[in-house]
Amino acid sequence: MAIDYDKLMAWPFEDVRQRYTRRDTMLYALGIGLGSDPCDAEHENELRFVYEKNLVALPTYPVVLGYPGMWIRDPATGVDAVRLVHGEQSLVLHELPAPEGEVIGRTSITGIVDKGATKGALIYTERTVHDAASGKLLATLGSTTFCRADGGFGGPSGPVKPVHELPTRTPDHVEDRKTLPGAALIYRLSGDYNPLHAEPAVGRAAGFERPILHGLATYGVAGWALTKGLCGGDPSRIATIENRFSSPVYPGETIRTEMWIDGKTASYRARVIERDVVVLNNGRAMLR
Repeated sequence: MAIDYDKLMAWPFEDVRQRYTRRDTMLYALGIGLGSDPCDAEHENELRFVYEKNLVALPTYPVVLGYPGMWIRDPATGVDAVRLVHGEQSLVLHELPAPEGEVIGRTSITGIVDKGATKGALIYTERTVHDAASGKLLATLGSTTFCRADGGFGGPSGPVKPVHELPTRTPDHVEDRKTLPGAALIYRLSGDYNPLHAEPAVGRAAGFERPILHGLATYGVAGWALTKGLCGGDPSRIATIENRFSSPVYPGETIRTEMWIDGKTASYRARVIERDVVVLNNGRAMLR
């Protein structure tokens, strides 16, 4: 079954109303590795994100709020869900979410690009996250899904989102984060229960030596590196953050986030030190 462009563009998403607690906020931060050593002076400011006293949400927390689930696995989409990958993620943070509350997520498809029969297709989605009580817009999230087996359906060939080019100079700042061996098992409790991140047999069937870390967990690691390294640990100073996903991380590996600062624009990428593989690329963040 091929993609039906008009049908997919009009996909009927329902609003997602989500009540989240302080426990959920802390669990998300633990899933990306904060608080790994609360007695280490360098990491003491991480307690604000993993301990209920003076609790604060991380800037990337909205990625798990108002999430519509794996809608794309519905056969009616015409997408081969086995061969799709998360290609890009963006976040505009209008206001940092409270440590607990209720939100409404509204998702829509904003574009579909047919790259050709042998090159796959791109599906662009947007999700807005609103405070349920006030209606205030908290975050706008953009996601690109690369459907490797679904090109050639006769859809438009563009427009394609432009790529942010990184500076060629040596990075201005570097942050390293050793991930926990069980990081994926913790992060999945924030809502992404894909067995690819838990079952060794599923990981091997997908071509990996073992379960991989969620791409959005790696995104969260980079988001904290930017917050810590360039914003003095203040999550409210992150205005936008976006990147491409280029390779998976295995839990237990060390993620090095390399950053360049030009005024209020930060460029970044992340690599796994142990394998010298870039896992996030063409990253850009705007700082307040």
